[in-house]
Amino acid sequence: MAAPPTDLPWWKTAVIYQIYPISFFDSNGDGIGDLNGIASKLDYLKDLGVDVLWLSPIYRSPLADMGYDISDYQNIDSRYGTLEDWDNLLKGVHERGMKLMMDLVVNHSSDEHDWFMQSRLDDSNPKRDWYIWRPPRYDPSGRRQPPNNWKAVFQVSLVAGSAWEYDEKTSEYYLHLYLTKQPDLNWDNIEVRDAVWNLMKFWLDRGCDGFRMDVINIISKAEGLPDAPVTVPEEPYQHASIHFANGPRVHEYLREMNEKVLSKYDLITVGETPFTHDTEELAAYVLPKNKELNMVFQFELMDIDSPLEGEDAVPLIYKPWKLSDLKDIVRRWQTFKRDEGFWNAVFTENHDHARSVSRFGDDSTDEWRARSAKMLALLQVTQGGTQFVFQGQELGLKNFPRTWGIEEYKDIASQNYWNKILSKRTSESGGAEVDMSDVLDGFAKKARDHARVPMQWNASSNAGFTTGTPWMRVNEDYEVWNAENQVEDENSVRAFWRKLLKIRKDNVVLMAGDFVELVHDHERIFAFVRRLGDQVALVVLNFGNEDVIIQLDSPTLSWSSLQLEIGNYHNKGEVPIADGTLEMKGFEGRLYLFR
Repeated sequence: MAAPPTDLPWWKTAVIYQIYPISFFDSNGDGIGDLNGIASKLDYLKDLGVDVLWLSPIYRSPLADMGYDISDYQNIDSRYGTLEDWDNLLKGVHERGMKLMMDLVVNHSSDEHDWFMQSRLDDSNPKRDWYIWRPPRYDPSGRRQPPNNWKAVFQVSLVAGSAWEYDEKTSEYYLHLYLTKQPDLNWDNIEVRDAVWNLMKFWLDRGCDGFRMDVINIISKAEGLPDAPVTVPEEPYQHASIHFANGPRVHEYLREMNEKVLSKYDLITVGETPFTHDTEELAAYVLPKNKELNMVFQFELMDIDSPLEGEDAVPLIYKPWKLSDLKDIVRRWQTFKRDEGFWNAVFTENHDHARSVSRFGDDSTDEWRARSAKMLALLQVTQGGTQFVFQGQELGLKNFPRTWGIEEYKDIASQNYWNKILSKRTSESGGAEVDMSDVLDGFAKKARDHARVPMQWNASSNAGFTTGTPWMRVNEDYEVWNAENQVEDENSVRAFWRKLLKIRKDNVVLMAGDFVELVHDHERIFAFVRRLGDQVALVVLNFGNEDVIIQLDSPTLSWSSLQLEIGNYHNKGEVPIADGTLEMKGFEGRLYLFR
């Protein structure tokens, strides 16, 4: 058996903490989180065990999609601060031995970016071809139609859901896979790619340590932009990811990015790859021989509770999930192409998904919430790969209450989906009042808004997030569930995360060991073994609130040589394993190490 590696690159051992800046901490009382607010919390993050801060977009933006619509890639939005504030934040990060990672959003820009404003001036402008423009089609009755039947990801309504927007001045449509205010850049144009390389170098030369690359797998569209298959016949526009995800030149462009930019620096790179579950498709972005990215975010686990509509998941509708499916997903990615160097980005929360304890645990009582949040921490941190923690996840923050009305949902995806369903139902009812409670039920479980409420720092007004009026309502449980309380409580969810991240740092088997699942067919227990050289780790997790007696079978394990390292009921060294038999309490999680 191979000896444990001692020379893992820093980004493989790292713990990355994602910050959603508008909701992290407000330093000046305007109700919006900012860079100076982040700088004031660096010691909190260092104490937790964080190595890298990943900032969601802070560039100048109209905020049509919360900063993922960028109008100036080389400046900071004034809501968050200034370039000097960014420099000061970076200085504080580096002084503490941490690194800073930026969000790179270059599939599209804002329609208020100078590039696009020039592009739409006239069809002979030098920047016309920086975006994707096409002439209209006409139906048999002579009515103007979009160039194809692609549906926008953030569809506004059934009749206004095209991925194309008509421009009256030049009599052509431009492509926007997301909002009309997010026109897609034309990566087939080498001038666009050179401009992207330059903006990347701007931040790297300023001291940035890497990039998370937004929807990077959709930068290359299918040749000719053909119509999508009709999978939802009652709608005029169709899911089209088959024609824009993992397109014909995407790997060519990422290799070019690597050659001209990434290879010149010591960086962390992770690509967001939505619309894609195929392992081979995703491997091409990551395998070292291809010289593209360090890793990608794949969303198979995040889509486990979303129904399919055509080829694509519908994220705002809840579908009951099965533990067997979760096990299959984790095992598949933990064992995938290890011998070829594939590396996982491990996460269970981010800014685009609801809180994990509300999706995969039990937030019905404070006790079950704490137990299941710790169990889910064990699930995540004991998987091989680089660890990504989302702000507040370390506190066991949960979704806000079902009693909140639609007016509290600020996310454009939530708003558009609500308006689409409301319009459809109102039309079908002849204008009578319609019941939308099932939509709110889905939102209460799945909306992105739950991840975006202000961070809960203490029990003071507005959870200590701001002295002003917060841009978004604070969750009502902040007087009990907050960082200040948990820092002082050695039994808190945060204390558990802190211990667990330290254990991971001290045991390379948890980062790079192989993965073997036990008792796959059990409906409540997920158990697996990690091995690397003579290092062994056993993880046992109960995904339910009832006690379970489980008999593990592993001829290669010496049960008496395993010692409990951490658990959410018992202390280190307690509950030894006798002949592979364990009595697991509700939502219990245990990590044993070979001693």
